[in-house]
Amino acid sequence: MTRKVRTRIAPSPTGFLHLGTARTALFSWAYARHFGGEFVLRIEDTDVARSTQDAVEQILASMRWLGLDYDEGPVYQMQRLERYHAVVAQMIDAGSAYRCYCTPHELDEIREAQRARGEKTHYDRRWRPEPGKSLGAVPVGVQPVVRFRNPVDGDVTWDDLVKGPITINNREIDDLIIVRTDGVPTYNFCVVVDDWDMNISHVFRGDEHVNNTPWQINIFNALGAPLPLFGHVPVILGDDGHKLSKRRGAVSVTAYEEAGYLPDAMLNYLSRLGWSHGDEELFSREQLVHWFDGQHLSKSPAQWDAAKLSWVNAHYIKQTDDVTLAALVAAQLKRRDIQVEVNDSLGRMCALFKDRCATTVELADWLTMYFVEMKPSAEDLAAHVRDELRPALLTLGEKLAAADWGKLGISVAIKETLAAHALKMPQLAHAVRVLVCGRAQTPSIDAVLELFNCQTVLSRLQNT
Repeated sequence: MTRKVRTRIAPSPTGFLHLGTARTALFSWAYARHFGGEFVLRIEDTDVARSTQDAVEQILASMRWLGLDYDEGPVYQMQRLERYHAVVAQMIDAGSAYRCYCTPHELDEIREAQRARGEKTHYDRRWRPEPGKSLGAVPVGVQPVVRFRNPVDGDVTWDDLVKGPITINNREIDDLIIVRTDGVPTYNFCVVVDDWDMNISHVFRGDEHVNNTPWQINIFNALGAPLPLFGHVPVILGDDGHKLSKRRGAVSVTAYEEAGYLPDAMLNYLSRLGWSHGDEELFSREQLVHWFDGQHLSKSPAQWDAAKLSWVNAHYIKQTDDVTLAALVAAQLKRRDIQVEVNDSLGRMCALFKDRCATTVELADWLTMYFVEMKPSAEDLAAHVRDELRPALLTLGEKLAAADWGKLGISVAIKETLAAHALKMPQLAHAVRVLVCGRAQTPSIDAVLELFNCQTVLSRLQNT
């Protein structure tokens, strides 16, 4: 292809941007960036009854979070009605579209009769103009739809970028409604006019759209418009083996942001659902753009694996600098009504605990103890804060109060307390963790305590 590469993502704002659409956006974006082309965001909002502004805002927020920058858009279909109507008028004049006055009741009767004869149900083209055919009088009070005059013979064939050659006979294709009775054009018509006007060269989309493609190709041909290349990527399956979708088990992209996942981790993981570059599992978005040339897209459905996403995210958390993590954790804490400053202290807390965490939510779970007193469980108190340890805890408090507050000073205070009471480190450390941190397991106790205010530690040690 000699055309400039221009791809697009065109979500419908009838719900949140879910993972399947996000992956398609990623593939479209990466392909355009790889070839130095352009990426367009289009909002397909002609389903007026179900489209909402909240869904539009969620789509835009998801694209921002994922870092999928677009060169054009967002373009809204409902702002292009005048253009669609002009094209429909041209098609009616050219004979490639016509008005149909069938009522819903008549269409039901047509289908019932076909089913009774054991035939596949389809519109019987009774209002389709043909040489020598009498259409009868236009019924009074019936608002027509406009239908595309689909070819009745021959095949529609295209070389799919993912699936290879696909052929569908025109006899399998109905005369598609392209304008509803309310004057709003339908998806399969609008998408063709949009892709034509926007010079879209490559269309990546889910393979549920394969059956729409013959209609769209025929409309492109009727308009004399250049065809884009189509690539239909397989679905993503959930844990139950069924397709992830808005109506079945899918989670919004923004929900993953709230759940503590990083955008680069999500892009890394999503890109591996249906595409590969050798055995590479972990790579940057720059590497993805460098490698993504449209090859090596799988023909088989991909399986969503929450555990693997967490593994990928844990890797990215470990690689993220502490200042960036501090800002993300502060946002998580704010959702818990805990207001904290993004400063060096918070960054050092992130550095200490990030190797233990798969998400920033888990990191916030750890760091909450620095800002809110965590009530230990009765079981932990009974197991680790026994009566015979109370004298040692009093001694430790005294030594910490006099210590030079830092990891070394804390370590010396603990060692002196152990020696004075003939204790082993686990005996004392577990008790301190339970009282100060609200849990029995943490990283090295001196490193953990160092990040607390000294008075906070002393106060919590007295809760014996």
